[in-house]
Amino acid sequence: MRQELLSLPKGLAEEVSKNLVMVARLIDEEPEQAYAYSRIALRLASRVAAVREAAGFAAYATQKYSEALAEFRAAKRMTGSVELWPVMADCERGLGRPERALTMAGEPEVAKLDKAGQVEMRLVAAGARRDLGQLDAAIVTLQSPELASSSVQPWTARLRYAYADALLAAGREDEAREWFGKTLEADKDGATDASDRLAELDGVEFVDAMHEDEADEVDEDDDEADAAEVAAAERASDQAEYYDEDDDEYEPLDEGSEADVDVTDEVVADLDDDRADDKA
Repeated sequence: MRQELLSLPKGLAEEVSKNLVMVARLIDEEPEQAYAYSRIALRLASRVAAVREAAGFAAYATQKYSEALAEFRAAKRMTGSVELWPVMADCERGLGRPERALTMAGEPEVAKLDKAGQVEMRLVAAGARRDLGQLDAAIVTLQSPELASSSVQPWTARLRYAYADALLAAGREDEAREWFGKTLEADKDGATDASDRLAELDGVEFVDAMHEDEADEVDEDDDEADAAEVAAAERASDQAEYYDEDDDEYEPLDEGSEADVDVTDEVVADLDDDRADDKA
């Protein structure tokens, strides 16, 4: 990403980088705000693949699947990488086209994915099977060496959780309970709600200690703050313009320039984490 931003003029590179940092920071907790910042970055540097990818993930997080798919396709064209193939297939699911997602799961691009990408593609394909009401096929799709392995990898908890959930949907409750338990063993960061699912299966009910009126008050305050921040981002977006490389004032940064835009390191780290966590 740093190299791509170095192709931009100094001030523009810094402005784009700041907006990408905000996308990475907000995409999990405040996706609408992240989306607003991504639109600013997109207006400023639509020819940068990393910007198109970030805009795609922001749109994906807000369930704007058609827009996300267009951005992912643009990034793929620019880079030639197949890394985004699984999330592109999941966008097809979001658009109500599970058959297309299954077709993508069988195309040559899948063989070019790394192990994490192939597991992600398997999860998407299983989800497409469930969309079509093919529960048994979804269960079989998830059965793999990665699922059977006792080694814990970044994808292990999500794969086991998806398998447990599919088993439960198919009425295989005892097996589902076993696999939710195995999910807990791998889910050290609490990325899934496997513990809650196990509690539900065991008939345990949780009571929220916060009074309802207090919860409403907190939600209202949060909504007002969110609306204000999104509005500010959109105002900034309205003032931003596409930067044309054909403009006489276009001056790419030199490699040794002081404007290396250090904040891009944070963007790279955050977006890599998001990609590893999620994508579908």
